[in-house]
Amino acid sequence: MLFEDRCQAGEKLAEKLSPYRGQQPLILAVPRGGVTVAKLIWDKLGGELDLIITRKIGAPYQPELAIGAVTGDGFVMINENVVSRLNVSAEYIDKAAGEEQIEIQRRLEMYRGNRPLPDFDNRLVILVDDGVATGYTLLAALRSLKEKEPLKLILAVPVGPPDTFSILGNEVDELVYLEAPPHFAAVGQFYRNFDQVSDAEVSAMLEKAWQESK
Repeated sequence: MLFEDRCQAGEKLAEKLSPYRGQQPLILAVPRGGVTVAKLIWDKLGGELDLIITRKIGAPYQPELAIGAVTGDGFVMINENVVSRLNVSAEYIDKAAGEEQIEIQRRLEMYRGNRPLPDFDNRLVILVDDGVATGYTLLAALRSLKEKEPLKLILAVPVGPPDTFSILGNEVDELVYLEAPPHFAAVGQFYRNFDQVSDAEVSAMLEKAWQESK
């Protein structure tokens, strides 16, 4: 067991990110668990707290098998090897990506209401989650963010497998993590308390941060 809970993991990550205090970072959390970690980082660094949501595109008749991922801004990343092996049509991918993007927008509206989207121009951007396993949806999020040309892009996660960190580290200016255990099954195995974070808790944390930023 590496962490008592997400709050402890967030505090430890915030310590490693302390050189960025006062630089007004845009801290983007992956809901739901990542919001708890990101809120602790925002408490220490300041800046702006917001969300990024990425959804898996499932294979035909095998929705648990990812053939790609889509972000809320319409960025689509496809696993060409799997798509070719399964002979998935472009029409299917377009339809499935559109459906997932609709779900992303629904969730963003639920959490954010009509709040304006954050400004990425010349910003230090820190993407935060409570852990990573395969890293596929995080990879899509990072590539989407890179297209916005932030001043600097950092990925901050408490725990993940070494091979996934090797892949994700190539996508960012800086990778910040706490542990990379070689024997990795799931993120939850490294937390004593890994209870689900509710939608209401996500909304409350965001609202509190936004109110305190005024």
